[in-house]
Amino acid sequence: MTVLITPPRKTIALVGLMGVGKSSIGRRLATALGLPFRDADTEIEAAAGRTIADIFTLFGEAAFRDGERRVIGRLLDEPPHVLATGGGAFVQDETRNLIKQKAISVWLKADLQILARRVARRDHRPLLIGKDPMTVLKAHVRDRYPAFEQADVVVETGEAAHQVAVDSIISALATHMAKPT
Repeated sequence: MTVLITPPRKTIALVGLMGVGKSSIGRRLATALGLPFRDADTEIEAAAGRTIADIFTLFGEAAFRDGERRVIGRLLDEPPHVLATGGGAFVQDETRNLIKQKAISVWLKADLQILARRVARRDHRPLLIGKDPMTVLKAHVRDRYPAFEQADVVVETGEAAHQVAVDSIISALATHMAKPT
């Protein structure tokens, strides 16, 4: 297992497409780094008192993104932790700028076939309701990859075990943190 010599002094914000493992890998990464874990979607639901699907249905995506930005901004003001963001958070200019200022962004990447299989197993994602997962993911690649490419660190997760992904992230973070600012 790869070990960071110094713990990060900033929050580690995981970004990437839905189904890539931001939450599941993020929990394990937080444990490995000895940091708390926060899931932006869970925090948004707690703040709003309703599910993300309900927020989308009742108020629309624009209202959701506004609330998401405010919640992520609040979380980024907390002491360092691992933050799993929603799949579209880093695409929003204001949210991406907050993350870039206050955190180290890590883009988790995986093949679309893998992601399509994963997201097809669950029906809680508002952007997938009644749609073909592969079609949605291909559109997200086109629309979201230019923003994700601005992340500080990129890690291919593939279908590797979560611990392998965690080790890859820690190694990439160590390399990133060793660079002169």
